[in-house]
Amino acid sequence: MADDTAAGSPAEALERASNNDSLDFLARAGFAVMALLHILIGFIALRLVFGRYGDADTSGALGPLAASAAGPALMWGGCAACAALALRQLGEATVRVRRKPAGTRLTKAVSSGSLVLIYGSVAATFAAFARGRGRDSGDSTAHFSSTVLASPAGRPALTAVGLLILGIGVYFIYKGARRKFRSELRHFAGTRRGQAIEVLGVTGHVAKGIALILAGGLFIFAALHNSPGESTGLDGSLKRLLAAPDGPYIVAVIATGLICYGAFALVRARYGRM
Repeated sequence: MADDTAAGSPAEALERASNNDSLDFLARAGFAVMALLHILIGFIALRLVFGRYGDADTSGALGPLAASAAGPALMWGGCAACAALALRQLGEATVRVRRKPAGTRLTKAVSSGSLVLIYGSVAATFAAFARGRGRDSGDSTAHFSSTVLASPAGRPALTAVGLLILGIGVYFIYKGARRKFRSELRHFAGTRRGQAIEVLGVTGHVAKGIALILAGGLFIFAALHNSPGESTGLDGSLKRLLAAPDGPYIVAVIATGLICYGAFALVRARYGRM
């Protein structure tokens, strides 16, 4: 019995932490931060379409903010909010998943676990900029790919990373096209405002899914050709796409969709369930 209690205490502590009202507030703030990042990245991508300079990724969005007078405070605040969001998802992936129906536990654990990594990495990026050590996301991605390729797992591991990101992208498209996000915003169900938010949700989720598929595809390409420099994240994939015959139109659609996703996520941060 004592062993069971000891074994259960970490899970109980995590559940208590993830149910804390202060953490809930910070997690909602983190979701709002992620929403604003999508909007900023979307606008940077639109600038690229019109021949302006910019990096359509997290570092490109955070760089100018970090250089402002309030930069350090904004960066540490963003770090705390995104870290809280990651902790909340950790609770979903490990503690609350046990209450789900048996057939959905694995899917929920994988989806929430992926979000832990995503939100955690964004929190780490905020912290890096707060310390004045922010670096280009494309360079960081290429360095990550180089490290993975140099490991014993090498190409299969980097291919798996690409497939995971690609799979998340497909899920976002499915979630948007099938309107699976409706349950996140029951507050507006059946209203005109709800219909407008639904349009944002469909457009945003599909666009985000396409962006993730492009980024995942570059990881797979880098693995197949043993060329880590090819995996440059969202910014690199969009700039490659710009060189295609109809690329600027496609990038403009993706950029607009990312802005729509950010707007949808802002509404969810305020009214949706976490």
